[in-house]
Amino acid sequence: MAHRHRQPMANVDTAWLRMEQPTNLMMITGVIRLAEAVDFEQFKAVIEHRFLSFKRFRQRAVVNARGWCWEDDPHFDLNAHVRLTALPGRAGQAELEALVSELASTPLDQSKPLWQFHWVENHQGGPVMIGRVHHCYADGMAMVQVLLSLTETDRQASLKRVAPAAYVKQRRAESNLFERLADTAMNGVETLNQVSHKVASETAQLIRDPQQALNLVQTAGELVTELAAVMALSDDPVSQFKGPLGTRKQVAWTPPLSLDEVKAVGHALGCTVNDVLIASMTAALHTHLLEVGDDPTQLTMRATVPINLRPLEHARELGNHFGLVFLDLPIAETNPLARLYQVSAAMTELKQSKQALMSLGLLAALGMAPAAVQKPALELFSRKATTVLTNVPGPQEQLYLAGAPVTEMMFWVPQNGSIGMGISIISYCGQVYCGLMTDHQRVPKPGLIGHHFNRAFSHLLHLAMLIGPQEGPVATDLADQIHDWIDGQPHDLD
Repeated sequence: MAHRHRQPMANVDTAWLRMEQPTNLMMITGVIRLAEAVDFEQFKAVIEHRFLSFKRFRQRAVVNARGWCWEDDPHFDLNAHVRLTALPGRAGQAELEALVSELASTPLDQSKPLWQFHWVENHQGGPVMIGRVHHCYADGMAMVQVLLSLTETDRQASLKRVAPAAYVKQRRAESNLFERLADTAMNGVETLNQVSHKVASETAQLIRDPQQALNLVQTAGELVTELAAVMALSDDPVSQFKGPLGTRKQVAWTPPLSLDEVKAVGHALGCTVNDVLIASMTAALHTHLLEVGDDPTQLTMRATVPINLRPLEHARELGNHFGLVFLDLPIAETNPLARLYQVSAAMTELKQSKQALMSLGLLAALGMAPAAVQKPALELFSRKATTVLTNVPGPQEQLYLAGAPVTEMMFWVPQNGSIGMGISIISYCGQVYCGLMTDHQRVPKPGLIGHHFNRAFSHLLHLAMLIGPQEGPVATDLADQIHDWIDGQPHDLD
């Protein structure tokens, strides 16, 4: 008998569902740590009344003659999705990272709605919630907003078992690192939507209106140009980070940085918060390659950067509404300031591109195409990058979940195709956290990269203190002078 509650799956969501393979599972994984003990049943009540207020999470993905669709799970059981878990041994950070790594390597049950929460009561630093949600439900921006809907800024309000009517709390984080890219992309989406509506409902008017027809041709031409430019990019070379993948993932996350200090560095060196953090991570990757015997000065490296293409207030709609851009990482550069300004220049160049809009349209097209077409097309693109680099805005005020203060939050997005490393950045309550997910065959100990990341930032902080506030980028001669001084301290500042 046909099911009553079936909805067609959006083409882009279908593309993400079919993207899964044993070497790269398409799950968004998140961790929230609390300061105080919370009763497991109280936590389950939060999931039941808040998380499940999004009806989609009671639905599973099924396929029929017309393609993939969403169907109400007739045997939905909350206990199959919310699990009580304990850490072994000392139950510290190492044991927690090992558990998250194991879960990030374990597929979700495709006969059920594709999500799970694991509640860890015995972690040394306080109870921990580990969430796993398949990417076909929503993108990272939407999923972080969904997880924030489990929390409140008031302790007592967080105990209420009510579905939030307007859960997006308008708490845009100060660390919205890719906002300037998103603004440009959103303008492109609005134009594309307007033109698409015209094509669908007013074709005759388009013919009578030469200017509207010209806009259509111009938009399509720009997207084709972007696609051609991306296709022309060379593949990233084989390195410790780029090569054959296994089925085991390793995760790690860094001790937090002070958001005020990151802002101060950006102000002093004439760059954005975004530039400072990406340059610090690039320096960390450079140092790690040196340690494992690769020569980073002979490599090129790109990151795919997801760009949100919708306002936060629309996140409740779920689904995937983002595009991807290719960011060149100056992995070969040894001068810390030159590295920083190369990142800044690359980000400025991407601001003018429509890569994000082009990639969103491409994913939609692949979602409609046969699965046999999708895989080689995505593999072609994944060969051009070594890592995924993503930031999702986090709130800056204290949050509470089930009556307990939230002390830390982290997330990891999946990698696709042959990409074996993901880098995630999130800010919360004046702190910036960086997480890494790596393929075990490529980088078995990603925590080492995280250590180098914090160390590279501290070096930029010291340089900023030496240089002082700048209205624009530091002059080249000053950068060279500082680099001459740095040359005598390679282990401290490389």
